[in-house]
Amino acid sequence: MRKFLATPVALAASITFGAVLLPGVAAAQSYPSKPVRLVCPFPPAGAVDIASRAIANELSKTLGQTVTVENKPGAGGNLGGTDVARSAPDGYSLFMTTSGIQAINPALYSKMPFDPNKDLVPVAPLVSLNNVLALHPSVKAGSVREVIALAKASPGKITYASSGNGTSIHMSGEMFKHMAKVDIQHIPYKGSGPAVTDLIAGQVNLMFDNIPSALPHIRSGKLKALATTGARRDPSLPDLPTIAEAGVAGYESGVWFGLAVPAGTPREVIARLNAEAVKGARAPEFAKRMTDLGYNIIPGSAEQMAEMIRAEVARWTPIVKASGAKVD
Repeated sequence: MRKFLATPVALAASITFGAVLLPGVAAAQSYPSKPVRLVCPFPPAGAVDIASRAIANELSKTLGQTVTVENKPGAGGNLGGTDVARSAPDGYSLFMTTSGIQAINPALYSKMPFDPNKDLVPVAPLVSLNNVLALHPSVKAGSVREVIALAKASPGKITYASSGNGTSIHMSGEMFKHMAKVDIQHIPYKGSGPAVTDLIAGQVNLMFDNIPSALPHIRSGKLKALATTGARRDPSLPDLPTIAEAGVAGYESGVWFGLAVPAGTPREVIARLNAEAVKGARAPEFAKRMTDLGYNIIPGSAEQMAEMIRAEVARWTPIVKASGAKVD
């Protein structure tokens, strides 16, 4: 039998081909070799920040590298999203996105600085939550119907805070205005934390806040809660009716958070991040902390998150257009 020996040229070609074929695999095998940053597009103390820090803690344990949270608030999450979208697609810049950033912002903002559905790609959905209609105790309304009556008696006088234009908190308010046919004034803040601070101080009248950030203040009596925004009563506040039950038929609004990375990130790195994120979301410490604060745990695949985004875009685009809300 004849033996065929590789010529130097053929051998070099095979080595080159292998190097071209396996960069993603090589990247995944060495990933991560340095600390990872997780950009939270809202300020500290809000619901997105709480979830960001909780999952960063779990990822730090399983990735073998420190995962630090960087707060980059502004423009309803667009500033933080732009930062990550323009970062190197190597898995070292993660983004805690929200269904609002993915589905509401593109319809709300006249000039988006980035396209969240092209410049970012999904990694894993993590948690979902409902919002709660919370009032300053001085507001003389003890039910949703009384809020509506108060707003109709004084058009444009009642103010509601939000964590920024385009957030689920903002759009929960816009949906309420549209469906209840009331004129209430929107006051946007750079995050839920500062908005809640002003609500407690009485600078604004009410807010459709994420349950995790409002819950401690509701329990302490600093805020008065009237109803939750989901399709069903929320386990964290089971005695409260939904807004639909309380008089605005068909009302339903919520939000979910998940990890995303810049488009072009190697699939193998995304797969590693997904596996660790899902593991982290199912970790007992994470699950207990999140459920105690009012979150629902929804870990899943990158493909599931992509489908969730498509569903949210289909749901929110007509609502934003019907509300007439627009941000330049």
